[in-house]
Amino acid sequence: MSPAKRLRARMAESGLVHIMAAHSPLSAILAEEAGFDGLWASGFELSALYGLADMSLISMAQHLDMLRAIAGRTTIPIVADIDTGYGNAINVMHAIGEYERAGASAIVIEDKTFPKVTSLAADGRQQLLRVEEFQGKIEAALATRRDPNLLVIARTEALIAGLGEAEALDRAQAYVKAGADMILIHSKKKDPAEIESFSRAWSGSVPLALVPNAYPDLDACRVKELGNVQMMIYGNYGIRASSTALRDTFRRIIADGGVQNVHKDIVPVEEIFRLQRMDEVKAAETRFLR
Repeated sequence: MSPAKRLRARMAESGLVHIMAAHSPLSAILAEEAGFDGLWASGFELSALYGLADMSLISMAQHLDMLRAIAGRTTIPIVADIDTGYGNAINVMHAIGEYERAGASAIVIEDKTFPKVTSLAADGRQQLLRVEEFQGKIEAALATRRDPNLLVIARTEALIAGLGEAEALDRAQAYVKAGADMILIHSKKKDPAEIESFSRAWSGSVPLALVPNAYPDLDACRVKELGNVQMMIYGNYGIRASSTALRDTFRRIIADGGVQNVHKDIVPVEEIFRLQRMDEVKAAETRFLR
């Protein structure tokens, strides 16, 4: 069973899958070991890893390189964040082929203009495409995918752009008409009321995906009560957790004048060896090196 088919099967079985953002093979390995159903190959996290703003500055080639590296070290499905699709519908066709070959089980494409500005930025430029143009991108993605199980998830930024629930619903329905397998609805409100309202008003034939970054109080129990959400993506928690640990550890070393205290509170190097599968390398050396 392909990873894409396994993702669909897991959604059908559990009703709600939990997808954790990853920005490196190491973060992806840790997410898989923690028990997540899948990985979010996050444009935001990769941009942050490079110390860049999430404004279409990272190239498709850079993102694909990271996705391939993640796919090579993990077994769970990967949901690829392809932002606006790197251009028009023709660019989307090229991107879908590349992301499928790289190991994506699902792609999320958003209805903003290119280049984009990250959704949660205060007063960020949030301009949306014409509905018809974005429908063309969805149709191009569907026509190009080789595996019919690859999920094509349409993400509408209408709430992010302040256009209101009615516009968000209209756009979502139009994207379903174009063939989208799911709708990702995004919000930067600090409480989940806007998202819950959209979910209750949604009468479309496909399930919803959520990214509870701005509204963390919306947990799985509340989401399941909505009845039409089948995917929760924890979109920036990997890079935030990493940044927290690195900042705090580095500051302690400076404050202490050395590592004599902090070394007790971080994983031993043997744990890094385990994550690197050093035992497999050593076994291979013993078997093959002569």
